[in-house]
Amino acid sequence: MKRITFSKLLLLNVFVFLFSGFIYGQAIKGKVTDESGLPMPFVNVLEKDTANGVSTDEQGEFVLNVKKMPATLVFSSVGFSTLEKTLYNVSYVTVVLKEDNVLDEVVLTGNRSKPRTILDSAVPIDNVSVQELQATGQTNIDQMLTYTVPSYNSSNQTISDATAHFDPADLRGLGPSRTLVLVNGKRKNQSALVYVNDTPGKGEVGTDMKSIPTAAIERVEVLRDGASAQYGSDAIAGVVNIILKKNIDHTEVNINGGVTKEGDGVNYGADVNHTFTFGEGGFINATLSGYHQDYTNRPGSPGGDGLFGFLYDVGAIPIGAGDGFLSSNGNVASGADILAGNTDWQRENPTLGMIIGQPQMTKGDLFVNGELPLSETTKLYAFGGANLRKGKSFALYRVPWWPGIPGQNSPQDNPLYDGNGDYQGFQPTFETDIRDFLLTVGSRFKLGDFDADLSANYGGNFVDYTVKNSINPSLGGNSPTTFDTGGYGFSNIVGNFDVSRSFGKVSIGLGIEARREQFDVIAGEEASYVGGGVSSFPGLQPSNALSESRTNVGAYGSIDFDISDDFLISGAGRYENYSDFGDNFSWKISSRYKIGEAGVLRASYSTGFRAPSLHQLYLSNIQTLLSGGTISEQGTISNVDERLRSLGVPELFAETSKNISAGLTVKANKDFTISLDYYNVRVDDRVLFTGEIGFDDVGQEIGDALPGGGEVNIDNIITTNPVEEILKPLKLTSIKFFINAIDTKTEGIDYTMRYKNIEFAGGKLALNVALNLNRTKIEGKANTPGLLSTPYYSNAFFNRKEQSRVISARPNTKFLFGGAYEIGKFTAGLNNTYFGEVTWQHASDPSKDQTFTGKTLTDISLGYRFSDMISFNAVVNNVFDVYPDEIDAKGDIETSLGGRFKYPWEVNQFGFNGMTFKAGLTFKF
Repeated sequence: MKRITFSKLLLLNVFVFLFSGFIYGQAIKGKVTDESGLPMPFVNVLEKDTANGVSTDEQGEFVLNVKKMPATLVFSSVGFSTLEKTLYNVSYVTVVLKEDNVLDEVVLTGNRSKPRTILDSAVPIDNVSVQELQATGQTNIDQMLTYTVPSYNSSNQTISDATAHFDPADLRGLGPSRTLVLVNGKRKNQSALVYVNDTPGKGEVGTDMKSIPTAAIERVEVLRDGASAQYGSDAIAGVVNIILKKNIDHTEVNINGGVTKEGDGVNYGADVNHTFTFGEGGFINATLSGYHQDYTNRPGSPGGDGLFGFLYDVGAIPIGAGDGFLSSNGNVASGADILAGNTDWQRENPTLGMIIGQPQMTKGDLFVNGELPLSETTKLYAFGGANLRKGKSFALYRVPWWPGIPGQNSPQDNPLYDGNGDYQGFQPTFETDIRDFLLTVGSRFKLGDFDADLSANYGGNFVDYTVKNSINPSLGGNSPTTFDTGGYGFSNIVGNFDVSRSFGKVSIGLGIEARREQFDVIAGEEASYVGGGVSSFPGLQPSNALSESRTNVGAYGSIDFDISDDFLISGAGRYENYSDFGDNFSWKISSRYKIGEAGVLRASYSTGFRAPSLHQLYLSNIQTLLSGGTISEQGTISNVDERLRSLGVPELFAETSKNISAGLTVKANKDFTISLDYYNVRVDDRVLFTGEIGFDDVGQEIGDALPGGGEVNIDNIITTNPVEEILKPLKLTSIKFFINAIDTKTEGIDYTMRYKNIEFAGGKLALNVALNLNRTKIEGKANTPGLLSTPYYSNAFFNRKEQSRVISARPNTKFLFGGAYEIGKFTAGLNNTYFGEVTWQHASDPSKDQTFTGKTLTDISLGYRFSDMISFNAVVNNVFDVYPDEIDAKGDIETSLGGRFKYPWEVNQFGFNGMTFKAGLTFKF
């Protein structure tokens, strides 16, 4: 895509611009230690009242150029008291920081008018350091947050096309679409993908968290409160703000690798982080990283094929010698043989050839974060990067008796079969080429007595699909075996201008934002979609291809009134106007009251909104999926398609929300803190993906006549209503679409407790407890359009299975309990994470529902510092090799796809890789 070349060129020009200015000053060197004399890395050292600053290296040392002497330096670090030190004609200084509490660290998120600490804020904020994230032993940021923030959830997906390469993530179980992600306080673009498969977050659009390398991150701030009035659309559940590393005066190299207990999922990676400094306070922090992981495999072992064997056995699918598989007596297998597993192929392949687990992935990242002070009041900044990754996952194995796939006796019609021996079938691969780009440039300066920030950013996410090891049956022997099936792209350009100022006890913030978004669908090659299309994922057709865009302009303001040192009242409002569906106004009021020096009470009430994404407005495609025992072609109809208007389906409009939260934080002493927050979030008119809406009347009668649903020949269907009039010309058996479907109520509590610096056995012990209790209910009935309100259609419109993705696909409870111990050069950590139960609901039969019980995963980490330059770490995740409950299909062949799936996949707690091992070395120069 041309925009990729443009973004790279723009990034290069920004770097040249940043390097072009050199301002010389006097150098001050120094070292920062804690009270025990140990060097402190990553301490922020700032020249007071300027934007000039650096961070200490691994040895606690720093070099800072100041314009003149005397100079006042400000030293700050998470968990330590901030210290100011004025220097008079000295070139070297030693500083000792005293331990304090993380609640006193200034955070950027949720405050547009005046910087505040966590304890000063009127809303709950988690401040998670990169050390805490890395201690989890997880390999990407979304998994790291899952094991550190109790209300954040993400898990590996499998057999789900591109969803397996993105992994939906959310806060408070409200879905990926309702969590806004920022980088350095600026909006991060969404991914190009809509999660259209049967996973948590189905029908929603999230942010590609895998696109940001952990080695580039300083910390992550998580605002657990509705924030649409401050940040706009998508912030209903909260905000994740990723803060990048700044001026760190050393080079850090990490090398790591790992493997599962089963010997698969081998992973290895390396990264390097270095800061280039220039002039007076100018720097560019750069991160280069690479990573590879192999796939894991945890399939079921059904032996017999309850999915297709049943259909052959009852005659729903005709059987013949041309299908080319043999029973134990050497004869052509019957349906009963397949159902019982009585074929040579099944005995050799008890898992029916399936590969089910995490996908294979190879990725590379380049990220930068730079600043250039031009004066004491003006600073230029730029940050961003590129993430390139390739992935491979798997579709359902095409067993030798797969319907419609030519086999042994017709090798000329199947390029994947050489005609020798028994036909073995094949498993198509679904391969992705993902590119994510981010670039932000801006300036902070004084505008009269106001602090001003002017910025522009570009973000883009692009994914191309390739299906390999498959065929298009309609092309017979002329079919390729590798197919370009098309792809998606999403990009945005955002401009912001913010000003803020304090007037004594009153602080105000004002701003405007303009954003342009673009969604592209690229058609695949003709061979991928002609006829019935490639087996597993028919390519995107020219009729699906599009390039759609929209613009929106927002204006916002906030005011903080510090009535006293203890009592704060805040308000915020935001007006936005979208070019495609209109405008919205959201507002928020919050308050905080300090209880002496020991704690704080806080509460907030806000309204919010989420604009339907361009993806949800315009997406259309065809998928080959299983439904009712039938392999069928199911189509997604664009919401702007006039054919939906004929069914009475309305155009999409914005979701709205009401968010109430209240809580307290108690700081018993500098080492012991607790917090407790209650939240209640009501979302009206949630945009969701419908179930499969297919043939009624005649078509349903034919389907019912075939045991297990059979196959419906749509050419024989006489259209009798508007749904069938849509289905037949497209040769589809069902359609799906996006609609403002339901109202929901989500409520719960967040609890945290931290106790550190406990003297124990000559070392120091820290304990951490965190809990999230969460429950979502559907309020009232689904908003079923009038022409779809007949019993058959209304049941399919938003059935019980689709409902369970909203109310019970994520754990209703998550409990974290852990400790860290440090003595000398040795560190150790023990963390337990309890993932509560999840429930899968059958589409129509409650007796087939299954609740998967809660499980506790235990992780152990060990570290040793050989010297100031070299350290070692090792992590064992899931020490006790815990897996989710196994699927109990209760006679329903779709639940486990005929026994192919052993563990749950439509609802998910923590994946199913089992025990994993990881070790690494860190080098500091």
